[in-house]
Amino acid sequence: MKLEQLRSFEAVARVGHFTRAAAQLYVAQPSLSRQIAALEADLGTALFHRGPSGVTLTSAGELLLPIARRMLGDAQTAREQMDELAGLRRGRIRLGAPPTLCVSLVADVLAAFRSAHPGVELHIIEGGSRFLVDALIESALDLALVVSRGVDPAASGTELIPLLTEELVVISAAGSESPAEFTLDELAHIPQVAFNRSYDLRVATEAAFSARGLQPVIAVEGAEMDAVLRFVERGLGVAVVPAMVVIDRPGLQSARLVNPALTRTVNLARRNDVGPTAAAAAMQQFVFDTVDRLAAPGTALARLVTPTPHHD
Repeated sequence: MKLEQLRSFEAVARVGHFTRAAAQLYVAQPSLSRQIAALEADLGTALFHRGPSGVTLTSAGELLLPIARRMLGDAQTAREQMDELAGLRRGRIRLGAPPTLCVSLVADVLAAFRSAHPGVELHIIEGGSRFLVDALIESALDLALVVSRGVDPAASGTELIPLLTEELVVISAAGSESPAEFTLDELAHIPQVAFNRSYDLRVATEAAFSARGLQPVIAVEGAEMDAVLRFVERGLGVAVVPAMVVIDRPGLQSARLVNPALTRTVNLARRNDVGPTAAAAAMQQFVFDTVDRLAAPGTALARLVTPTPHHD
């Protein structure tokens, strides 16, 4: 198998169409078709079901796809490591994180990293923790920030480094009348802006209400992160979010959630079967340094965020 054949195969599998895949790869369709045919001949099996409206993977194709993506990712990593022998003047880092971290910790990490290494390309992928761990395994990511609540999302070939434990807080519009803290029972009677059910945060808060036999009042249902924050700023309701989300948001104010307090653990996920690129190693250190700075004693987050000793 040649890398060019695998690259053609991955593109066709991703878009489900030979012509569109050829356009994305900037090659002629006959050339791409020859690459696929040669790969199928080499493997001795068909990889696609061809149809008038596009293609779908055969069982052999479904088996090959994650392998192909991992091989392509490893090849890219090898090229980047060669590039980086002269230092971090160029390169690429692919970082994954859930939306709740992209609007808080990740933004600070990227700002610091970009200032220090402007020649390194930054690629961000948002998703749930399990999705991000799978992307690490397939070499689609170099590092990921993932959330755990008693369940370890790591998989074979990956490891988690705990970074911090973060409280969930109740946010409301700045200037609105709000107590310094809420119990879960009190919160259940206040109109809330609820996240989309795909958010682990929504699942965790619903489980907490259910465990106490409570049915919360929902004012707005199914919003994404940016929309939740904007709706709360407009006074449509309150929302439960991680403490770091409120950083540098003058339109919001927060109150602690008590009896019970809800927390989550933020981890750095990485592969443990291959060494990191120079860019990934540098990014990892920037994550550590940013966590230490945000949770340092005397900061606004110090009472809501507890850092975990995480340095290698």
